[in-house]
Amino acid sequence: MLSPISLDRLENFAEEFWAQAKDKKVFAFHGEMGAGKTTIISALCHYKGTKDVTGSPTFSIINEYSYSENGENKKIFHIDLYRLKDEEEVVQAGVEDCVYSGSVCMVEWPEKAPDLFDEKTVHVFIEPVSERERKVEISLSPA
Repeated sequence: MLSPISLDRLENFAEEFWAQAKDKKVFAFHGEMGAGKTTIISALCHYKGTKDVTGSPTFSIINEYSYSENGENKKIFHIDLYRLKDEEEVVQAGVEDCVYSGSVCMVEWPEKAPDLFDEKTVHVFIEPVSERERKVEISLSPA
């Protein structure tokens, strides 16, 4: 859908991404280790105006970022399921609460808990093309 993208032009990608995503809240990011999931999520958060330092939540599982939109304070949850074994651990970590909170949630390694995501989830597939380019396919389900 928005492919291929250059890692040097992520701001343009982020602008297009949010224009297409409209009011969607849950985004599942698929891709092999090192594909660029965290890098792209960081660009999407920065475009929204988060002031927090964005990075991989591999060890914390959930990072929470704040931003302001239309004068209202909002949250983005950046979630990394890589270290979790199964859906029970996902629920115990509080991921389910974030996904159903109504806030924007960006989840890496969603394959670890496929039942957590419904038909409203936007799936983002990232594949390296070269060191500086990624093929990105975005699957927006009908709302």
